[in-house]
Parts: sequence; C-alpha cells; structure tokens
Amino acid sequence: MMGPSGHDDAVGRRAPPPSSHHPQEALVPVLTALEFLARQPLVLLFVLFALGSALGVVRVAGVAVGPAAVLFTAIALGSVAAAHGVTLAIPETIGTLGLVLFTYTVGVISGPTFFAALRTGWAPIVTVTSLLALGAALSAAVGLALGLPVATVAGTFAGALTNTPALAAATERSGDAAATTVGYSISYLWGVAGMLIATAWTLRHRTAAVSAPSTLTNLTVRVERTDRPRVSEVVERFGGAVVFSRVRHGETSPILLAEDDERLEHDDLVSIVGPSQAVTRVAMELGHPSSHDIIGNRQDLDSRRITLSNRALAGRTLAELELSERFGAAVSRVRRADQDMVAADDLVLQPGDRLRVVVPTPRMRELARYLGDSERGLSDINPVGLALGLTLGVLLGMLHIPLPGGGFAIGAAGGTLIMGLVFGRLGRVGPLVTTLSHSAASALSNFGMLAFLAYAGMRAGGSFTSAVTSSLGWRIAVVGAVVTTVVAVTLVIVGRLVHRVDAEKVAGILAGAQTQPAVLAFANERAAFDNRVAIGYALVYPAAMIVKILLAQILAGL
Repeated sequence: MMGPSGHDDAVGRRAPPPSSHHPQEALVPVLTALEFLARQPLVLLFVLFALGSALGVVRVAGVAVGPAAVLFTAIALGSVAAAHGVTLAIPETIGTLGLVLFTYTVGVISGPTFFAALRTGWAPIVTVTSLLALGAALSAAVGLALGLPVATVAGTFAGALTNTPALAAATERSGDAAATTVGYSISYLWGVAGMLIATAWTLRHRTAAVSAPSTLTNLTVRVERTDRPRVSEVVERFGGAVVFSRVRHGETSPILLAEDDERLEHDDLVSIVGPSQAVTRVAMELGHPSSHDIIGNRQDLDSRRITLSNRALAGRTLAELELSERFGAAVSRVRRADQDMVAADDLVLQPGDRLRVVVPTPRMRELARYLGDSERGLSDINPVGLALGLTLGVLLGMLHIPLPGGGFAIGAAGGTLIMGLVFGRLGRVGPLVTTLSHSAASALSNFGMLAFLAYAGMRAGGSFTSAVTSSLGWRIAVVGAVVTTVVAVTLVIVGRLVHRVDAEKVAGILAGAQTQPAVLAFANERAAFDNRVAIGYALVYPAAMIVKILLAQILAGL
C-alpha cells in the first residue's frame, strides 16, 4: 500500500516503538545516578550546592528564595530517592561543621553592632524580643494543642520566623533532624510571604517623612558664632554623631585638621561629616552652609580612602591608632562592607575596613603604608583566632545550665554564636587578633549555612512527602501562619503607634526581626533604598538572631 507521498509505508515511515518497551527502563539512569550519589556524599553535597544556589537566584514576584533553595532542593532530591528505595545522606559531621561555622561567623559580623545597639536602641530591641517570645509561646500552645511533636513545634517556630540557626539549634537539642526540618520547611513559605505582605502594607501607608534619610554627608560651614566653641564641645553636644575634619581661619590661611581642642572663630570655615540630619542641625547652630570648598582643596590636606590591611592594627579602636599624633591625620568615616560609619574614637576596626583619612599632603604615602592599603590577605581566615573561637564556643555550648526541674545546655550553635559576638566585639586580646575581615567571615558564613541546609534537607527528605500529604502538613501550616502573622501585625502596630517610628524604619525592623535578607531586599526596593530601612534592620537583627536560637532550644527541650 502506498502512502500519501507515493512511498511505501514500510519504507517512508518509522515503525512505532516495540510494545515490549517498559517504562521502568527509563528510570534506570535515574536510579544509577541516585545510587552513585548515595555512595559519594561529598559529590552529593556539591551537587546540592550547585542546584540549590542556581535556583536561589530565580526571582518569584520580585523576590529570590536565596540560600534556602538548597534546603528545598535537598528535600526534593531526598524525597525522590526515598520513593525509589534509595537513601541519600550527608554525614552528620559535615552538618555540624557547617552549623558552627555559620553561627560563629554571624556572631563575629554582628558583634560590634549588637553591643552598640544594646546601648542606643533598647526600646525596639525589647519590643522585638518580647514578640519573638510571644511567637514561641504561640508555637508551643497551638502546636501542642494540635498534637504536633515537640521537635516539629520547634522547627515550625524556626520556619515561621525564617531563621536557619534556630533550626540548627532545635535540631541539635531535639536530636531529630527530620521532624524539625519538616516543620521548618512547611512553615517557611508563609514566613517569607507573610512578612513581605506586612512590609508592603507598611510602606504603602507611609506618610511624609518626619525626617530625611540619615545618609552620611559632608558640608562646609561658615561660622557666625562669637563665643568661640571648641570642636569637642560641639561633637559632644550632638552625641558624637558628627566629626569635624578641616578648618580654615581666614580666607588666606592654610587648611588645617580640626583638632578636638580647636576653637571655632567667627568667620571660620569648617567641614563637618555625619548623618545629613545632624550635619544640617550643626550648620544651623554654628552659622550657615558656605559656597567655599575646603574639602576639595588638596593643596594643604589630602583625602582618600585607605584599606586597613595591617593585621597588627586590626581589633584596635580608632583612637588607639594615634593617627593624629603619628601623622597629623584624622579619619572622618569608615566604610565596612557596604555601610559608612562615622569615625568615632571607640570604633573597633576590622581587617578590610576602608578609612576616609585627611592628612597633610606630603604624608599621605607614609600613612597608607602604615595602614597597609592592600587588598591582599583580606580573605585570610585568621586560623588561630578562628580555631580558638570555635573551640571555646563548642565547649561553652556543652556547659550544663542548672534550672529547677533539670536544666539545659545551649549547644554548639548557641555557644559559638555567643563566642563569635564576644570575639567580634573585642577585636583582639593582647597580640591575638580575634576578629575576621568582613569578606572572610561572610564567605565562611555562606559555606557553613549551605552545608547545614544540605544536611538538614537530606535528613528530612524521606519523610517530607508523607508529612505534607497527611494531617501533619496542615497542622504545621496553621501553627506557622499564626506565629508569622501575629508577630508581623503586632510589630507594625507597636512600631508605628507606640514607638512612633517612620514606615521605612519599621520595614527594616520587620526584616531584621525576621532575620530575612529577602524581606530586606524587598523593603529596600520599595523604599528606593532609603537608609532608614538598613538602620532598622541593623538595629534589631543581632538580638533577634540570638533570641530565636535560645527560644528554639527551649521549645525543643519541652
């Protein structure tokens, strides 16, 4: 019989696949790959890093999942393997190593900010920690009422508030990684989505700002006062929020460094650095902004950013460097990571900080050599300080804290976090540098987080599908939704009506209380990167991180 083209069907058309083909044959490569990964846990770990990190950058409704994608990838792969009778696992040692690296470096990074925030921003911190305690109480009350296991309640609390160290602490305390991770995974989605909705609502209902964003700026001011105030008196009056970098006495006089005991004469020109609001107030108090530019004039004084790479200086305060005595130099601001800070005398310096220095022009090269001014070595992990901090942190976590009816240990996660905070704040002990550069600490933190997420996801993968499809799934979802919603709504109400904080800062506090970078990125985009968002985030983030870890351990030990 001829086909439509005039050719014999037997020649012109391919024969259909033989009916003897079995669908199971298509699964052979999949099973082979899964069995290979089961025998090669290190390969499995790196595959999860690659797949999870690739998925983490995909944006859904403008929000990227981020590192948590590694957790979900591990859960999905573990579930598929379990369905085909293959058990995938990451060694517990790798998970523990990732955990302590993550929590310790988070402490090192947060240490200076955390202790400063305790002194200056205690009211929002108290509010956030109180609400987190309320969230833990709700997790226990609702979760236990719905019949959830204690380990699952602790994991659900961590997921509702999207905190991986809390998950790690709950896992370590309960000893049941599968139960805690299932709770975390199911409640995590609304933990992000619910807080995003609260942030969007807050920023949508903002009013005209009471004050302008507190970005650092510099300004040349003409002094009109005749009472000859000292520079130190003005700085003290404004709580150290501003610094004076240059002064010129008369139109033809040389430009000098503004020393603390310098008296400001009528008609002087002085340059001021600090938050824009504070600089404006200082200018009004001293005189008026001037059109003369003594900042850009480099004939007498030069100015540039210099990277602190001399490790002998790391961990010291700015005052201890004695730059004025050694070089006749002053520092007006310090840039760490992406944040500019006013150069206060008690600021503890870290490797990699970039100092904006003002120095007599002939001495700039000498000063640069003293500070280091090199990008080399900034990725150095400071192995002695790192090893000592991790060792002391793990030992601290093993200490038993007696309480009526028993007691508990804060575990490796809590111990390394606390030791990281202390070491990050100290900077050095005698000749020993205890801190890390921001770049090195961030790299170790990211690696540790990914390793722990991969481990936890693999532990939960085998039981995740059955949990989601059973009544356990909806019970976890209910508990998580209650915790996230109550914390978010109450925080917005208290922040706006009780503390009278502007919407931009409340959005940052929401992100910091949730310890969620995705919420911070969303708030920044919606607020056009208003600096008040970052200030709110940095204010409460360290305290929120510590409190969640401790609360998760308490829940897991019920």
